[in-house]
Amino acid sequence: MRRLWISLLTVCLALVTVGVGASTASAASAVTVSKIASKTAPYKGKATVKPAVSKAKGTKVLSKKLTVKQGSRTVAKNKTSVKLAAGTYKVTTTVKYKTSRVSDGRTVWSATKTKSRTQTLAIKQGKKPNRAEPYSNGECPSWAPVKGNANSGIYHVPGGRWYKVTKAEECFTSASTARAAGYRASRNG
Repeated sequence: MRRLWISLLTVCLALVTVGVGASTASAASAVTVSKIASKTAPYKGKATVKPAVSKAKGTKVLSKKLTVKQGSRTVAKNKTSVKLAAGTYKVTTTVKYKTSRVSDGRTVWSATKTKSRTQTLAIKQGKKPNRAEPYSNGECPSWAPVKGNANSGIYHVPGGRWYKVTKAEECFTSASTARAAGYRASRNG
């Protein structure tokens, strides 16, 4: 008789442990906070970073927030998305959510739960463009001084005879970039 009670007690404990383990596992996988992939910011620009969160069925995400630090300086706190320049950052994603279960034919929501993940995020600098639009007066920016005329297919370099009187339609960083775009050099400089 004693062996029967011990074996029944063991079976009951095993079932309770499996039931608790299953509910704990389902609660743990209700929301997954993924690592945010590294991004490349456009040249002299910023890249937008958003939380990477997925949820299971029967889960309601209440908020997804980012806190971003660079060194000891806080760049953004509790934001839904952040624009970041090139650099290395510590990003913390915090998610608040509720899980549901059915009780007596009604859906019952849990208390608000919080899950967070901290990661190091690298934002790379984009490449400097090799061409640019001219200013409204037809002049080129200092980093792209070669003037191109689309109608004639000719480019003019600084110091050339017609450079100062030419209104650029396209600007290039170098003569080789202008040639690669299909332009030819001016014969008179």
